[in-house]
Parts: sequence; C-alpha cells; structure tokens
Amino acid sequence: MTKLMKRGHLQVVNDHIVEYPTPINLNNMWNFGSLAGIALGIQILTGVFLAMHYTPHVYYAFLSVEHIMRDVNYGWLLRYMHANGASMFLLVTYIHMARGLYYGSYKSPRGFLWCIGVVIFLLMMATAFIGYVLPWGQMSFWGATVITNLVSAVPVVGTSIVEWLWGGFSVDNATLNRFFSLHYLLPFVIAAIVIVHLAECHREGSSNPLGIHSKDIDKITFYPYFYVKDFLFVWMFLALFSYFVFLDPNVLGHSDNYIEANPMVTPAHIVPEWYFLPYYAILRSIPDKLGGVIAMVGSILILMALPLVNTSNIRSSFFRPLHKQFFWLFVADVILLGWIGGCPVEDPYVLIGQLGAVYYFAYFLVILPGLGLLERVLLAHYLENSKA
Repeated sequence: MTKLMKRGHLQVVNDHIVEYPTPINLNNMWNFGSLAGIALGIQILTGVFLAMHYTPHVYYAFLSVEHIMRDVNYGWLLRYMHANGASMFLLVTYIHMARGLYYGSYKSPRGFLWCIGVVIFLLMMATAFIGYVLPWGQMSFWGATVITNLVSAVPVVGTSIVEWLWGGFSVDNATLNRFFSLHYLLPFVIAAIVIVHLAECHREGSSNPLGIHSKDIDKITFYPYFYVKDFLFVWMFLALFSYFVFLDPNVLGHSDNYIEANPMVTPAHIVPEWYFLPYYAILRSIPDKLGGVIAMVGSILILMALPLVNTSNIRSSFFRPLHKQFFWLFVADVILLGWIGGCPVEDPYVLIGQLGAVYYFAYFLVILPGLGLLERVLLAHYLENSKA
C-alpha cells in the first residue's frame, strides 16, 4: 500500500495521512480535529442537496422547507442532518479549541496555526448565523433583525452598513437572497482554510499532551495506529449524531421557528441557537449597545491574542496545576454564560451574566499572563533554593 501511495499525486496523501509522523503519546482529545473535518463534510454534502429544493424568497422559503420535509424523498433526513449537523460541528469544534487552551497549543511556534483556527471559527459562526435565517421562521427573522441591527451601533457608518447587509431598509427578500448566497459559499471557503490549517499543523508538527517540542518526542506513523483511534471516535460521533437526527431532531432548535416569519408579531423571548448563547450573554451584560457589540466581538477576537498574552514557559497544563484549576473554572463560566444567554433579561440573570463576562475576559487578560509571571518567580525561587 505504501509503495502505491508514493507514486505521483498520491504522495501528498501518503505524507499527510498515511506516513505522517505522529507523537506517540497523543490522547483521545486529539481526535476532535478529524471529527470537525467529518462534520464539515456532512454539512457541505447535505447543504448542496438541500439547495436543490430550497427557494430563497420571503414568500416561498418557509414553504420550501416544508416541501423538503414532506415531499422530497428523504428530505426530512437531509434537513435534520444539516440542522443538527451544525450543532455537532460547533460542539466538536468547541472541544477541539478547549483542548488547545488546556494543552497550550497556541504557544510559539504554533501561534500562526492557532490564529488560522480562530479565523475558521469566525467563519463557522457567520455561516451558522446566516444559515439559521434561511428557514424563515419567527426566530430566524427576528434573530436576523436583532443581530444585524447591532451593527448600527458603529459610529457614523453603522446605519449604512446595516442597510447594505439588508439590501434595503429592513430584513426582507434581498436579505434572504444575500444570506443564501453567502451560506452556500462560505463552507467551501472554510474547507479551503481548513486545508491551510492542516498543512500548517503538519509543517510545525502535531502538539502533544506533555507540551514537548515536536522534534524531541518519539513518533509513529499515523496509519494504522492513530487511524484506528480516529475511526473509533467517528463511530461514537455518528452514534451521538444519529440520536439527535432520528430520535430527538428538534431538541436543539426553537419551537417558534416552526411558525412562518411575521414582521408584525415579535416573539416573547428572542434567543439564538445554543452555540451562540455565551456570546449573546456577554452582549447583554453591557448596558450600552456599542459596548455590548464590542464585548461580544472582542470575546472571540481575544482568542487571537493568546500567543501574545501568554507569559508561561510551560506549554501544557499537565505541568501547571494552578492553570488547570483556572481553566476548569473558565469552562464552567462559559457553560454558565450559555445558560444565562437563554434566560430573560432581568435580575438576577443580568448580574450573573456580568460577573461571568468579567471572569471570561479576566481569564485571557489577567489570569493567563499573571500565572505565567508567577510560575517564573516560583521557578526562580526553587532553583535558588536547590543551589543553596
């Protein structure tokens, strides 16, 4: 097999999938990158088939979705796979990013690789948002109205940008057409950047749980050893995915989205999909509209600053007991913000959201730099005592 793979254009496949030198100590947390790739493939494939039957028009969009569900052969399967696939895609991506935070995958010389990953995440969020608008249900319409209106908070040019996004003076047919075009295009852009992300990862070499430099650790070929581990997790992923698709397909959505969009009737409580809720909670925690927008956008862009704000000489939390505790507090804080994002805008939820937002930003801007400096001081003190 290896001899065949080494011929011609299959050399790239051989170098990056078959004989790729992989650190021998990788644990199961390194499986979620490949799962994200599989989820992306599912989204592109189901999206292409759904686009064949979807009509991007305000009078027919909701009806075309119903047509897909009722009249197209296995249309219900395509729709449920695509809708729940978005949640599965974001879920494995969040775990993949959390692994990077825990094991310090953003630390030099992997800073550029990390930033590429953040760009992919931003494009995923944009694609998921505009895709949620396409069914043209009540939550789709009002979610698009609320979120796009946030751009109007930008001084001077905000209103002009909003009207450009809408293609008019309200969320209407031009908006839906633009969102459909972008939703079809962006997954292919994401796929292209994922290839760059993977190439950069293999250029630097995969990280590992101990945080040891790639050149200083024993390695084995990806196939057949890690291929088996990835394949096991693929089956586990498909089992979870199948549960939502076949047994509980609507649990992750909102019931109001099964009501056709009506600009004259505002839902009692407008909430985004679950994967947006932590950022929505941060947005609502700031009383000022512009401040809330800056905080929400900053909560994602701040991930790009990690290679710069990190001051620790140690990469992995395996050797950082203090950081390990603060990391799990951070994970709990994100989950708490997700819960707050789905709650009404009233006390005590507003106060809890503000406290959660403070810890979110403090983790990146205060705790990570501070812990790195503290570890340096403690290490210097330990070395002095050892010499004495």
